[in-house]
Amino acid sequence: MVKPDEKQFLNLPFTGISTFGKYPICDDIGKLNELNADVAVIGVPNDMGTQWKSGARMGPRAVREGSTLYSFGLEGAYDIENDITYLGPDWKVLDCGDVDIVHGDIMQSHDNTEETVRRIVSKGVMPVIIGGDHSITAPVGKGLEALGPFHVIQIDAHLDWADHRSGMRYGHGNCIRRLSELDHVQEIFQFGIRGISSSKKEDVDAAREYGSTILSPKKMRERGVEGLLDLIPRGEKYYITIDIDGIDPSVAPGTGTPSPGGLLYDEVNELLKAIAQHGEVIGFDLVEVAPQYDPTGMTGQTAARIMLDLLSYVLKEKELDVAKGLEHYQNQS
Repeated sequence: MVKPDEKQFLNLPFTGISTFGKYPICDDIGKLNELNADVAVIGVPNDMGTQWKSGARMGPRAVREGSTLYSFGLEGAYDIENDITYLGPDWKVLDCGDVDIVHGDIMQSHDNTEETVRRIVSKGVMPVIIGGDHSITAPVGKGLEALGPFHVIQIDAHLDWADHRSGMRYGHGNCIRRLSELDHVQEIFQFGIRGISSSKKEDVDAAREYGSTILSPKKMRERGVEGLLDLIPRGEKYYITIDIDGIDPSVAPGTGTPSPGGLLYDEVNELLKAIAQHGEVIGFDLVEVAPQYDPTGMTGQTAARIMLDLLSYVLKEKELDVAKGLEHYQNQS
């Protein structure tokens, strides 16, 4: 029998409150006046922009639940492949709940999203966003204005460059075009784009005229990670937006617009790690998880792992930057 003074608080995945990574809760999302953190995770359960199967409004809950598997305590996560401990206790990550969504009013919901992101940024905190459909990325991009200029790196099956659909300009098929119209957005890199019915030819032409770099999974594999990095300016700021349908549906079927021929988890993981080392990631989102189309729950779990991977790589680079700065200071003195 374990003695009382030898007991540990295990906080196993199936116990407690299902926050992202089981990180502490910030319950002041309406104001965020006292936000004291390095990273703020928010959900945006808005799927009013979908054009086929809805359900991504339940994405934040599914991703949070999936993330509990990777949260055995908050002392950090040991990566056996890289022999590195990520997400150590020195970093303060808070789950700040969900943006308030007004049913039937996509634009008011987008306004709420933009305002929340602006508040997070104004506190010097990095935003990490769980969607929702991809329409949420447009207001997130607006809310990041103070962090610009920055480049956008998209992992997605679809181009999302339609100007409008019968006057609708802020659905999930317009979000990257809306980002291209922002003065604080520089170059756009669109990876994983594939399949039929993704975009009209005039949308693709408009994206290329803007200067967007568009690569399918096949073209990405031909270049390799180093070849992809050669396309992206080194040492600059990046915002990363990940649509779960960029991943092959054999790996992540729980999405409203699955498209065969996508990327695999290891390919995305390797690319995100390289991007984090290539420049400064100022924030990221992962969208379009629709858990009702995957009874196994694997899509939400894969999405959570991708988000935690990227957060691990970004914060590890910040740790290394601090260590380099301290070493430089000590050498000077």
